[in-house]
Amino acid sequence: MSNKQQKLQKKSKAKNVLVIGGAGYIGSHCVRLLIESGYRPIVLDNLVYGHRASIPEGATFYEGDLGDCELVYRILKDEEIEIVMHFAAYAFVGESVKDPLKYYENNVAKTILLLKTMIRAEVRKFVFSSTCATFGIPDQLPIREDFQQLPINPYGQTKLDIENVLRSLTKANQMDAAVFRYFNAAGASTNYDIGEDHTPETHLIPLAIDAALGKCGALEVFGDDYETPDGTCLRDYIHVDDLSRAHITVFDKMDSESTFQHFNLGTGKPTSVKEIITAVESVTGLKVPHIFGNRRLGDPPALYADSSKAMEQLGWNPIHRDAKSIIESAWVWHKTHPQGYTTS
Repeated sequence: MSNKQQKLQKKSKAKNVLVIGGAGYIGSHCVRLLIESGYRPIVLDNLVYGHRASIPEGATFYEGDLGDCELVYRILKDEEIEIVMHFAAYAFVGESVKDPLKYYENNVAKTILLLKTMIRAEVRKFVFSSTCATFGIPDQLPIREDFQQLPINPYGQTKLDIENVLRSLTKANQMDAAVFRYFNAAGASTNYDIGEDHTPETHLIPLAIDAALGKCGALEVFGDDYETPDGTCLRDYIHVDDLSRAHITVFDKMDSESTFQHFNLGTGKPTSVKEIITAVESVTGLKVPHIFGNRRLGDPPALYADSSKAMEQLGWNPIHRDAKSIIESAWVWHKTHPQGYTTS
């Protein structure tokens, strides 16, 4: 059988995939790539932070909450779901410190209800969106999957709590789980019709673009006295489409192995805040007004990934390997959607 025939055969065996949080930033990009890869995505989103306009044609949509056990059970059975992907966590670190119960209720309690409903419906394959925040402040870099996990905020702790639940379920032969620990997701779809639209916005690249466009005041840089080459924090920026591809690539491995799998997803290339500002100015041709403030409590000087495990075991490689390429996609999205999805 030729490679082309093998690809066509794979596409003809489309899996029904429930994407919880599929109207959110990363979830919507994953839905797009699922369709392009020949799968059938079914989206469940309560639209608290997601956008109905981000869901492409070809995806079935249910408005509802992951904690609604009867709705989830009905979807799992009626849509003959084979794999569940979970992107529906609350993800604002500062808010998690101020309102931890909100995060434990949604990110832990409701996710446990989801897992119980999956087991009841006999759906056992689960792909979980986790975070590098589970590592806290690492002792060494780049960060590998086997490093000690010591979260320093409730957001990171809630993600680690679910990782531990999934470990226990796989040991009990009740679940097959794949966990992806993201570094700094950024950019927009290369089709430029879906992108980043958060309220409030907390990510550096869209904030820098907004500052360049005069949509807000000067960008505040939190600290310029770190022990880094230019004094500002170093982070690992990974394009949202590259993240999404890894989630789909793991499906074949889940078909052949019954286990708990965990992978870091980053480029492994640290970029400073000042370098992001310079790159935004280069891409946009605009100045990014900015001021330097105090360090934020708990911000590590540097976080970047060793993603060799995903590369070796999944055959995954990021296409967008530098911040400028990521910013270029984000810039097109923000120019064409100056008010986010309200103008689409």
